Parts: sequence; structure tokens; C-alpha cells
Amino acid sequence: MATRKKAKARTKRRKVAAKRPALRRKSVKRARKPVRKAPARRVAPKAAKRKVAKPKVARPKALRPQPPAAPERAAPGERIGVVTHFYGEPSVAIVKLETGSLRIGDTIHIQGHTTDFSQRVDSLQVEHAPVDEVGPDDDFGVRVDQHVREHDVVYKVTS
Repeated sequence: MATRKKAKARTKRRKVAAKRPALRRKSVKRARKPVRKAPARRVAPKAAKRKVAKPKVARPKALRPQPPAAPERAAPGERIGVVTHFYGEPSVAIVKLETGSLRIGDTIHIQGHTTDFSQRVDSLQVEHAPVDEVGPDDDFGVRVDQHVREHDVVYKVTS
């Protein structure tokens, strides 16, 4: 018959009483010594003789020349509105028409801080519906050839 091996008996570990942690001494910060200032340098006697005190004379301050003011650009036509929004992918500007009217075929000039170009109006839309003419206080979309920005001014070119 097969013999079984005896299982080793595990001995339990004794619990050891907890020791008190060693107290750490706090390090004492020592005050640093104040830094000594370097002694003031004195002018050599020969150099002192060379300097002669000049009497102070009140001189008028020279006025700096002002750069010439940028000349005002003449308006290319009648101001009719302002760009309120620009959609880049379809390249459409939303314009708030302030005065006058605008029709398909008219020439407009858009002028702003970085914008300055003219183009012929090919399409006008109000609320996504194509229209032939817009009047005062209308918000309309117009397809533009170049990038425009909000607050660019729209002029109707008279020819």
C-alpha cells in the first residue's frame, strides 16, 4: 500500500509587541550672517581734477518728429452695410444692409483692416432663399471671392 507523506505542520508566528518609533530631532535652522557690502569706490585723485563742473543751462527739449498720419482712404462708393459673419467653406458673407438697396449684377467693394477688394454680386440669399434684390435693414448672404471678416464695410460702387 502506498504510504502518505505527512503534511508539515505550520507553526504560528508569535506576535511581537509594537516598538515605539524613534523620535526624530528637529533640525535647527541657523540664521545666516548678513552679507557685507563692498566699500564704496572712490575716484582716483587725477580723474577728480579732470572733471570740471559745467553750469547747467536750461535747454528746450527737442520735439521728436511725429510720423505722418496715414492718409484717409477715399470711400470707393456709397456705404451700404457691414459684414456680420463669414462662412469659410461656402465662402459666404452675411451682410447687414444699412441703407440703399442691392441687386444681382451690382458691383460692391469690401474694405476692412486686412480686406480690400471689389467684386460683382452673383448671388443673394435671404433665409436660404435666393432673391434678386435686398432693401434697407435686411440681413442677406452674398457669395464672396476672398476671405472677409466681421465689421468689414461694404460699399456699393457707382459707375
